[in-house]
Amino acid sequence: MTRNGRGPGRIARVGVVVSAVALVAAGCGGGGSGEVEAGSWPPGGGRGACAVDKQENVPAAMRDGVVLKADVYRPKTSESVPVILMRTQYGKAAAQIQPFRYRTPEWFASQCYLVVVQDIRGQGQSGGTFTEFGNDMNDGYDSVEWAAALPGTNGKVGMYGSSYVGATQWLAAVAAPPHLTTIVPANTVSDYYDGWNYEGGAFRLAFVEPWAMETIGAGAAVNRGDTGTAKQLAADGADFTRWLGFRPYQQFPPLHPGDPVVAPWFYDWVSHSTRDDYWKQWSIRDRYAKVTVPVLNFEGWYDAFLAGGVENFAGMVAGGGSPEARAGQRLVLGPWDHLGWGRSGSGITTPMLAAAGAAGDSPINELMLAWFDHFLKGKDNKVSGQPVVDYFLMGANRWKSASAWPLPDTRWTTYYLSGKGGATALGRAGALSTETPKDPQEPDRYLYDPLNPVPSAGGHSCCGASSGPQGPVDQFVVEQRSDVLTYTTPPMSSDTEITGPVRMTLWAASSAPDTDFTAKLVAVAPDGSTMNLNNGVIRAAFRDSLEHPSPIVPGQPYRYSIDIWPTSYLVKAGYKIRVEVSSSDFPQFAPNPNTGDPFGQNANTQIAAQTIYHDAEHPSALVLPIIPAGDAGSARFPMEH
Repeated sequence: MTRNGRGPGRIARVGVVVSAVALVAAGCGGGGSGEVEAGSWPPGGGRGACAVDKQENVPAAMRDGVVLKADVYRPKTSESVPVILMRTQYGKAAAQIQPFRYRTPEWFASQCYLVVVQDIRGQGQSGGTFTEFGNDMNDGYDSVEWAAALPGTNGKVGMYGSSYVGATQWLAAVAAPPHLTTIVPANTVSDYYDGWNYEGGAFRLAFVEPWAMETIGAGAAVNRGDTGTAKQLAADGADFTRWLGFRPYQQFPPLHPGDPVVAPWFYDWVSHSTRDDYWKQWSIRDRYAKVTVPVLNFEGWYDAFLAGGVENFAGMVAGGGSPEARAGQRLVLGPWDHLGWGRSGSGITTPMLAAAGAAGDSPINELMLAWFDHFLKGKDNKVSGQPVVDYFLMGANRWKSASAWPLPDTRWTTYYLSGKGGATALGRAGALSTETPKDPQEPDRYLYDPLNPVPSAGGHSCCGASSGPQGPVDQFVVEQRSDVLTYTTPPMSSDTEITGPVRMTLWAASSAPDTDFTAKLVAVAPDGSTMNLNNGVIRAAFRDSLEHPSPIVPGQPYRYSIDIWPTSYLVKAGYKIRVEVSSSDFPQFAPNPNTGDPFGQNANTQIAAQTIYHDAEHPSALVLPIIPAGDAGSARFPMEH
């Protein structure tokens, strides 16, 4: 029965108390206080030989006459030097230094580079009207060519930056400006529908709404002189939890759906709820052949954009636009969420990630400088020459390397779901087995209520552990719910490395014309404590296509493929692997109302009766990437190869 939302709807406030069990207790042992104390970032050492002058608000005219402003850090040298360019929507003065991320532009300039940090269109000090993604191909091309022509440069340009500042690099690279030589994008995606605003067809609520309010919406309002709206958006963003339950999304009050609309791009994101031409015009995954430069990619195992980052690496190795580009790909995968890059003492990651210690600190600044030295100055320092994946194996606290993604020696191992059926606590405690189901098995059942969704406990949302579902936490409280099914292996007989993408094949039926199914991979310690490794979701209507969704027939079983995002974890002997199955993960994803109505247009909901099958005719299964025992790796990051 559909519940009619006659006015703005709100999801019942749900909460979950999560136990931040130490990483060592979940097989992620580590330690060490690291080299950076709280509040000490950026460190002062390691400066180069060049003194630096700074010029503020240097103008660059785009092809349509709009003027963008940049701060230019010029090294004092008589030699021609390369350019390092950052194009940001988060303020050129900030330059993504905090929290505990990049060294200062002045530090990079002291290494005898001309460093340019530019506000993108409609943000900061730059002119024009802001719209997310819309201008960064043409503006990126024009800005690279402008920077290459600045006095004192050698004509070579490299780019760097994280998140959307990674997007500005890729969008410039697909436009192929002649003087762009390399890019170093961190924490960014391959597609701005799939893996940015949506995942498996589900809206990435906990990321999109706060980000739109507190950062880009407020920043654009300041830029255009609308101080009242800027203050209101900043306040709403600072108190974003009160808005996450609001529906319908197309009437989201903080971003002013009426006249004038202060953030029309947000309502475009809601109305374009499929991967249509609106999103395809900016897709990176469709344009690897246009990118002709080497790329150094940085990602974290709990980053909001992990799946797209690894896809960019693999896509460029397979289909980059030049031999140099295909050979010059490197991917670094660390124990980080979106903002927490190790940096022991920063206090911005979950305790489980922080416990990795100094071994897990991001090497981004040192490796990026060596990368630029190689590609922009011609130094033979062995940071590139063939595709390389450097990854941090959680649970062992070791860095390892491989030549491809997925790893070349992966043994894809299938674990089948089984259980006693029903909806009792006993029925919800199922098993994972390498044996295919033979005997008839009763399916498992639960009720999913969109107004009482399963609360997120960690995950790969955005943008920090204190402001969204990020990172690893204990799953005990979540697993007590009647709408969460668990399937668990016997204890592992030996240490087992799991590294790579994980695929869940789920046979399921619903009483609704549309619904969601979620899957979460979990490590279980001998004492019963748990740690989420990663998760995924599929909206039933998107089971066959992100472009052309179709309703399901209520009561009919369908085969769903759920992409659980990649992980790397050493499951120690005596530990177990578990998968949680449910239909919601709020606020990481917007709860499916189960009505089949167009997304975000009303507040109607209905309860769905869900059935999970695991018999010979419907073999629901988890496919894990098992890596054979071999190289133990190193506690130190491998700068050279």
